[in-house]
Amino acid sequence: MNIAVLPGDGIGPEIVAQALAVTQAVCRKFGHELNYKEALVGAVAIDAVGDPYPADTHEICMESDAVLFGAIGSPKYDNNPSAKIRPEQGLLAMRKKLGLYANIRPVTTFPSLIHKSPLRADLVEGADFMCIRELTGGIYFGRPQGRSEDGLTAYDTCVYTVEEIERIIRLAYDYALKRRKKLTVVDKANVLCTSRLWRQVAQQLEKEYPEVETEYMFVDNAAMRIIQWPKSFDVLVTENMFGDILTDEASVITGSLGMLPSASIGIHTSVFEPIHGSYPQAAGKDIANPLATILSAALMFEYAFGLPEEGKLIREAVDASLAAKVVTEDIAEAGKAYKTSEVGKWIVEFIERK
Repeated sequence: MNIAVLPGDGIGPEIVAQALAVTQAVCRKFGHELNYKEALVGAVAIDAVGDPYPADTHEICMESDAVLFGAIGSPKYDNNPSAKIRPEQGLLAMRKKLGLYANIRPVTTFPSLIHKSPLRADLVEGADFMCIRELTGGIYFGRPQGRSEDGLTAYDTCVYTVEEIERIIRLAYDYALKRRKKLTVVDKANVLCTSRLWRQVAQQLEKEYPEVETEYMFVDNAAMRIIQWPKSFDVLVTENMFGDILTDEASVITGSLGMLPSASIGIHTSVFEPIHGSYPQAAGKDIANPLATILSAALMFEYAFGLPEEGKLIREAVDASLAAKVVTEDIAEAGKAYKTSEVGKWIVEFIERK
């Protein structure tokens, strides 16, 4: 197993260190040989070499079987709208160059955290769905993009091709077939031309998957339904910007943004990362929740290496840490809040004892 380790910015190094320690423990347990190389990405890469996704980093990613990634973002750039080079450009470049056209985010509940959700327990208990977001097209990558010479007008272009839409929808159908055989295609076909193309392609593909129940939903309705009736979803597929927004909205169902992992898969090396950001206010304080990153390592074993038992053991260890209340301050109750490193150590020891 050869993995690229990209800690990134903010809390990235702290949470990735714990996910790597868990990965190493699992490899020892199952007898796998693990090799890894660390590389720069994001603000730290800009500060070091002037590029948020350097060529050396891309080469390491291409040579690896999987990428374990932390987070990107820094207040230094967030507070400077005129910055020519931004950390987030590194994330977009990585997605484009690695061909990461699909982001997969499972949304599940944890019994011990249901009371942490802002939604009623009866709404979220048992919620279990998967968001599949197209990752390399749409308004984030469309051209032209920029501002007028006088600075008074800004413009972004949303572009999609039939090929881009078809490959992500086929992937979504593949996952629906493995789950409860229901697919929700989310668009804004009543307003946007790109969404009308999405719906047209989806309706053509629907005929090839008669065993899957397919429904179509405008994005505003989907945003409302995720809050009102999250258990109605099985697999949800949508375009880049809609998916960016809806998946963050869906994260509240679990009770903490620090609990949701994700996998970005595509043409070359797949990337596994938590869905939360770099949380710069907590950087270096050893207080950030590492569980989403550790669960991303579970997805890595399953999706990149085809090792479901290894992923299952990591989930079992995370469930055990929640049950034992060995958690960081964001989800701790009246009792003790554990440090990032303490949570990681507890999970490693659970795996070693198992």
